[in-house]
Amino acid sequence: MKKIATAIFKLLKENPAGIALLLIAGRSWNRLTSFVMALELNAPGLRLGRCCRIIGGRHISFGRNVSAGRDLWLEAVSSYGSQRFHPEITIGDYVCFSDAVHISAIASISIGSHCLFGSKIYVSDHNHGIYSGESQSSPDEAPAHRSLGGGGPVVIGENVWIGDNSVIIGPATIGRGAIVGANSVVRGVVPSNTIVAGAPAKPIRFFNSKTGSWDKA
Repeated sequence: MKKIATAIFKLLKENPAGIALLLIAGRSWNRLTSFVMALELNAPGLRLGRCCRIIGGRHISFGRNVSAGRDLWLEAVSSYGSQRFHPEITIGDYVCFSDAVHISAIASISIGSHCLFGSKIYVSDHNHGIYSGESQSSPDEAPAHRSLGGGGPVVIGENVWIGDNSVIIGPATIGRGAIVGANSVVRGVVPSNTIVAGAPAKPIRFFNSKTGSWDKA
């Protein structure tokens, strides 16, 4: 109660009364939404910001104390047109999503514990359309009508930090303790304890456990 009272006092002190009341009402609603979602999704300690969407919750498993800023779009896609899928999204403990993170799966996305996501990050195990192998999509077909596929599983290890505006498309494996620089595009394997950056992302530093420093790749 003391923390709540302190937060309300701070809002009233720093904002006009009307705006402060709107902020208090909005935060109270977010807390209620998070509480209900946590119960329904078996996600203890789940905290959601404004305008978050969780779709296909029966195919998503949460660890403890997952938090998200505004506009999280988390979707396990079980059907698209005539296509049917069996998606699975697994999120570990204490994962933190900043604003406007979009995660979409038709097969498998796994996120390890203690990962930190920046803002405006896209993670997906599929594309709109198939552009290699058999039964490839035609450019004469509207992108929204093309079959979903052409990707692969995404595995993000523990203690991974992903910078703002990054895109991760499966198949992709990001090792434990890796860092993905802002504005990067990741596909394939990122070794553990490595910093990658660029489009496509390439290693720029790795952690030297003998010296305790991040050395140039």
